[in-house]
Amino acid sequence: MSSPYYEVALFGEFFSKDLKAILNRITLHSESAHSMHVREVVFEPFDAQQQRDAATDPVMLRAKKDLTDPESGWILYSYLKPESVRAHPEATVRPWATCQVIGDALSFACTLGYVRRSQIYKRGYLFRRGPLVIQMFQQEQVDPKTQQPIPAHTDTLWEVEVKTASPTRNTQETPLKIAVNAVVEVQLLMKGLLDLRRQDL
Repeated sequence: MSSPYYEVALFGEFFSKDLKAILNRITLHSESAHSMHVREVVFEPFDAQQQRDAATDPVMLRAKKDLTDPESGWILYSYLKPESVRAHPEATVRPWATCQVIGDALSFACTLGYVRRSQIYKRGYLFRRGPLVIQMFQQEQVDPKTQQPIPAHTDTLWEVEVKTASPTRNTQETPLKIAVNAVVEVQLLMKGLLDLRRQDL
């Protein structure tokens, strides 16, 4: 049986007043930086409530689209429950499956037996650092009439996600420890400015 793929991640948040200092430090330690604007739609199984009643966590399906590139398609992905804090105290490690979708990913998700639960828009910056991607963004609300994003208020909290750019296998050649060490390195670089921590989602 092949080993599953994982995402390794750390998370943080900060107030707008610290944006410049944090932006400067992350830029200094990254290979590239781009503006970021993505739409994410979260789906849950049509029987999610029954699964919860039976003490089972339903597997959510997420659809993501890069709005800065008119040519970009949808990516469908799903996370499973994070590994225990005993196994990975330094970072969130969770099984991760992903696939590219040509055409209407939202209808495709519905065909798989999922219903739309929520959607958010994220706007900010995207950095690359070795095997990692660092997303720094504010969430935008959605206008109920037009379904278009409303620019975030200046006081909206900034969120940071430091994570592996692509699904990672835990093998002898590429042990998960390499990815864990990479995100912990960013945690140490940001110390005193931004508190990055694991999160059990």
